[in-house]
Amino acid sequence: MWFFSNILSLFSLFFVIFAITIMKFNYCFLKKRFLLLLIALGIGSVLYANNELKLLTDSLRRVIDEKHVFVKEKEDRINRIKCMLRSPGLTLEGEYRINLRLYNEYKKFHIDSAIHYVDRNIEISRQLNRPYFTNQSSLHLSLLYSMCGRFREAEIILKSIKTSELPRDLLINYYQTYSSFWGHYSISVANNLYGKQQAAYQDSLFALIDHTSWDYRMSQASYYIWRDTLKSKEIYKELLEIEEVGTPNYAMITHSYSRLCHHQKKYDEEKKYLMLSAIADTRNATRENASLQSLALIAYDEQNLADAFKFTQSAIDDVISSGIHFRAIEIYKFNSIINTAYQAEQARSRSHLTTFLISTSIILFLLVLLVLFIYIQMKKTLKIKQALAQSNEELLRLNNKLNSMNSQLNDTNNQLCEINSIKEYYIAEFFDVCFSYIHKMEKYQNMLYKIAINKYYDELIKKLKSSALIDEELGALYTRFDKVFLGLYPTFVSDFNALLKDEEKIILKPDALLNRELRIYALLRLGITDSGKIANFLRCSTSTVYNYRTKMRNKAAVDRDEFENEIMKISSTQEI
Repeated sequence: MWFFSNILSLFSLFFVIFAITIMKFNYCFLKKRFLLLLIALGIGSVLYANNELKLLTDSLRRVIDEKHVFVKEKEDRINRIKCMLRSPGLTLEGEYRINLRLYNEYKKFHIDSAIHYVDRNIEISRQLNRPYFTNQSSLHLSLLYSMCGRFREAEIILKSIKTSELPRDLLINYYQTYSSFWGHYSISVANNLYGKQQAAYQDSLFALIDHTSWDYRMSQASYYIWRDTLKSKEIYKELLEIEEVGTPNYAMITHSYSRLCHHQKKYDEEKKYLMLSAIADTRNATRENASLQSLALIAYDEQNLADAFKFTQSAIDDVISSGIHFRAIEIYKFNSIINTAYQAEQARSRSHLTTFLISTSIILFLLVLLVLFIYIQMKKTLKIKQALAQSNEELLRLNNKLNSMNSQLNDTNNQLCEINSIKEYYIAEFFDVCFSYIHKMEKYQNMLYKIAINKYYDELIKKLKSSALIDEELGALYTRFDKVFLGLYPTFVSDFNALLKDEEKIILKPDALLNRELRIYALLRLGITDSGKIANFLRCSTSTVYNYRTKMRNKAAVDRDEFENEIMKISSTQEI
């Protein structure tokens, strides 16, 4: 049994062994890829199948635990039908049809109640003098008698019916009832010889029943299980496709299909469809639950005694509640075996639990002793750790202070380096400007001297009065300043604009490097904070410089009081 229940796992293992064997011969890359794919598919199929069975098993356990809910729903539905019997002006024929509905509801739920309503229908049919109703109810009563184990009475009824007087639909019902009678009888006495009698009536049934009907297709599929498995499987698949999941018919199809899976030795599939059938039967409060009994036997064979016991108890509860006894002998016999094994397993579990608890108690006692020992040692080391922690804190504090001082020193050094670089650069530029200016003054002096010698006094006076030279030299000076400054601070303009509001950003003329506002803050960045000195350099008043600085602070995107401090943070990004 174990081998067959794990046939899919062995099939996957074959794939793995086959792949590894071939790969030892260093086949080409594509073959290796293909083999890996086969391995993945084989293992994946096993995992999927096992997971599906686990989910179905969990679902079945939950449904069994909630069985009382579904029984209550069934009882509520029956009570609603019973209320129709109290309708004013109800005719005997109307009562007959309501009783027929109650018979169908009770048939696999509570046999005695079903018999009650069938008996009443027999009385009604005689009062109405309707032979059709009498024969129909008699067939129903015979079926109920065979289901509850009253086989003698069931057979007497069947033999009393004259088949020659039955219409086609009741004749079909007659053969179905007789077939069920022999089926129930063979199960009850555990004698398959009576199955031949059942087959004989099924053959008669096949000759009459509509070949497109559900009953015929089911009987056909069951017939082909032992004769043509492919044909049987095809019919079952068609029936499963058209039948809604969870209906009583769905439960019957899946149960019958599980027999085909067993015949094909596909034991995982057998379990799957038995579970689907048992879940549907339980949800529909169908107490003739053969699937649950089969699952109990399988669980017992697999040494899953907890599930075997649970399923058996549920099946016995159904037998007791329903009065459907044709399977009772088998299930009661098997229950004693399962119950004995389950109780033995429970006893072993309790023994193991006791041993485990004793062992756990000893271990816990030893752990308590160990904890106490560790606690004492920890208390001894705690003082040392505290002293070390204090020392570490002090060292950390001193280290942080030292790091802070080093950071400050590095900042100072960086500032000094920057200042020194600026000083060196500006000194060089200063000398260059001075020499250049002296050279220009010399040339200008010689020009004026020549004018004076030649006695061009008007031209001389004109030259002396003109400010063009001064303006030209100032422009050159500012241009040179701009170039020198931007050489030191190439990102100054963009960094400056980043400190202003979007609508207040400075846009320079195409040929301009800096404007007056930018030169004021360029001088501030160089450390010239005195407004008078800035005004002398830019040849404007001190108030003008003050107004420019106030205006720019008002345009700042940052805190206006921090604006000039942020300007001082603009760094030199170019080596000199």
